[in-house]
Amino acid sequence: MQRPYRIGQIVPSSNTTMETEIPAMLLARQQIRPERFTFHSSRMRMKKVVKEELAAMDAESDRCAVELSDARVDVLGYACLVAIMAMGHGYHRQSESRLQAHTARNGADAPVITSAGALIDGLKVIGARRIAVVAPYMKPLTELVVDYIRNEGYEVVDWRALEIPDNLEVGRHDPSRLPAIVAEMDTSKVDAIVLSACVQMPSLPVIAQVEAMTGKPVITAAVATTYAMLKALKLDPVVPGAGALLSGAY
Repeated sequence: MQRPYRIGQIVPSSNTTMETEIPAMLLARQQIRPERFTFHSSRMRMKKVVKEELAAMDAESDRCAVELSDARVDVLGYACLVAIMAMGHGYHRQSESRLQAHTARNGADAPVITSAGALIDGLKVIGARRIAVVAPYMKPLTELVVDYIRNEGYEVVDWRALEIPDNLEVGRHDPSRLPAIVAEMDTSKVDAIVLSACVQMPSLPVIAQVEAMTGKPVITAAVATTYAMLKALKLDPVVPGAGALLSGAY
């Protein structure tokens, strides 16, 4: 029997959600596909979601990539969208290239996915051009995220900043509140809804509900990262209950 695929994640030290939602999706996939997965993390220090801490944290990602490559993981996911987007337009490409070079130099070349790049690419996969975005960050950081997405060619029609500065509190945000937040937004003319532009804000339990409520495809940073990981591993990008991108249609 083929060994399980090893999923590596570079995670902010205060992040709790990416190590919950990514395994939840891939374990759900195990109910309909034969592949099996194990999960491995390396952490970067970060407590407050502010630009200074994000930049300092990003500097630790090189070490994390090398540590995970020691475990010979099959794919690495950089599990912090805002840290990448706060570093300037297009930074996800630079980060992915640099971190993959570290794994190669360590004799364990493996693809590197950033949640930021995965979200950008996931929107392209589903053919979205006009989107609505929900993010937990303070308004200045949310504006950076919206500007980054717009620079990649998307029109952000409406967005909401929930203004939660503490990263632990972001992970404790009740996902059942998200449908009501989306209901107050203008989604009538969007192609898709980014329900969580943050891998730390839980959203997986209500993706199907928001899709049914709005009639729009719903994507999240965690869903997009899962899709990108499966594609990098050359596996069917399908997960039950995780929204349009992972429905099997793409």
